[in-house]
Amino acid sequence: MKVLLVNGSPHKAGCTYTALSVIADTLREEGVESDIFWIGNKPVGGCIGCGGCAKKMQCVFDDAVNEFTEKAKDYDGFIFGSPVYYSGMNGSLMSFMDRAFFSSSRKEQNPFAFKPAAAVVSARRAGTTSALDQINKYLLFSQMPIVTSRYWNMVHGNTPDEVRQDAEGLQIMRVLARNMAWMLRLIEEGKKAGVPLPKQEDSKIFTNFIR
Repeated sequence: MKVLLVNGSPHKAGCTYTALSVIADTLREEGVESDIFWIGNKPVGGCIGCGGCAKKMQCVFDDAVNEFTEKAKDYDGFIFGSPVYYSGMNGSLMSFMDRAFFSSSRKEQNPFAFKPAAAVVSARRAGTTSALDQINKYLLFSQMPIVTSRYWNMVHGNTPDEVRQDAEGLQIMRVLARNMAWMLRLIEEGKKAGVPLPKQEDSKIFTNFIR
C-alpha cells in the first residue's frame, strides 16, 4: 500500500510540507509507504480547454502534471496539501489539479477513481475551510472516497516551527494518516474477498441547460 502526498506549496520544506511530513511519519508507523511529490516553484499554466488530452491521453503541456498522473497509477491513495492564499488553495496547485484531473478523466483507466484521498491545508490564521472545500471538489468529481480526521484537516502557523507548535493540528494530521491506513486496509481486504468495484454506466450524460 502506497500513498502519494502532493505538496502544492512553492516552498519545498515550508508549512505544508511540515504537515505532510507528520502524515508520512504516521503512515510509516501504520505500515504504509508514502512519497511526497512537490509541484515545484515555477509557474504552472492552467487548462486552456484545447481538448488535446482526449487525443493524447495526457495534457498537451508536458510538465509536472504529466509526471504526476503517470506516477498516480502506482499509488493506492492520495493527500493533496496546499497553503491558503486569499481563502483558497494557491494558484499553482489549482492549475495543476485542473489539468491533472481533467486530463486523467479522459483516460480509459482513471488513475484516481475509487482510491481514497484527502485534502490538507496550512494557514497563518483563516481561510482554511473554503480552501479545503475547493480541493475536495476534485476528489468528489473523480469518485474518490474522502478520508476524514476528527476535525478539519488544517494546521496553523506562519513558519514550519510555528506549525510544529500547533498540537491540535499535528494530532489532526496523525488521525488522518491512521484513518487513511485503515481505509486502505479495508479496500485491500475487500479485493481479497472478491468485492467488485461499483458498476459503471457505459457513457456519461451531459445535460446542457441552454439549448
